[in-house]
Amino acid sequence: MKYELTVETKEVCRITFHRVKYIETGELGGWIESEKNLSQDGNAQVYGNAQVSGNAQVSGNAQVYGNAQVYGDAWVSGNAQVSGDARVSGDARVSGDAQVSGNARVSGYARVSGNAWETSPLQIQGTKFFFSVSSKNTITVGCTTRTVAKWQIIYEEDFNQYDFTPEQRLEYKLYFNLAAQLYGWGVMLPIEEK
Repeated sequence: MKYELTVETKEVCRITFHRVKYIETGELGGWIESEKNLSQDGNAQVYGNAQVSGNAQVSGNAQVYGNAQVYGDAWVSGNAQVSGDARVSGDARVSGDAQVSGNARVSGYARVSGNAWETSPLQIQGTKFFFSVSSKNTITVGCTTRTVAKWQIIYEEDFNQYDFTPEQRLEYKLYFNLAAQLYGWGVMLPIEEK
């Protein structure tokens, strides 16, 4: 075994993360939801404030650090590095010598290998939560990811549950409509006049 989980935990978006401790050096690492997120083989590491959750996997010699997040069914492998405030999610794959850093977002079915991007998802920092197009047919608002069709049905319930003001309701509808135009979803949310 190259690492163990410490008793130190934190909860983010209803996910309990466990701090990693590397056995050989005694160094504290980053945060993972379970041991399936970080391979015990190879030199893969998660450290800093980085978080890996869901079915996401970090393996090979991959490094995830800074405030980076890897979640969903994403894989980070090879000599890839994910750092800064980068997010890798959905069914995304980051491999080879790829580096994803800064505020980059890799999601959906995107593949990043070497230094090439195959897709560029939309992400907007809203007044209440981030709004991002997580894949060709999913949207993430805050910590919740839903299909476009499901979000069209349930957005008013979310607005009520999270106490969106009338201005915030309009703001997030406009984000949805912008994404619908950019990605050709063929649907728009109604915008009420003030």
